[in-house]
Amino acid sequence: MARMISSEEKAKITSDLASHKTDSGSPAVQVGIMTARIAELTDHLKKNKHDFAARRALLQLVGKRKRLLKYVANESGDAYLELIKKLGIRR
Repeated sequence: MARMISSEEKAKITSDLASHKTDSGSPAVQVGIMTARIAELTDHLKKNKHDFAARRALLQLVGKRKRLLKYVANESGDAYLELIKKLGIRR
């Protein structure tokens, strides 16, 4: 089974992307956490090619992140560009 990201990693991502001190659920923070999970699942699938449940989870996660990024882009194009630059995501 793929390893989940630790609470320390999640806290670091949240502090890096939060718009204010108590921000833990904004779309930017959610996208950051999803990006970390996507990286973990991608690494897991490189070692475990036949883990189809993890592959499905990865595809669902990528789709959810894509929808959130679309929402961020519609709300503020500048915030979207800054977010994908910060996370290293392709458009």
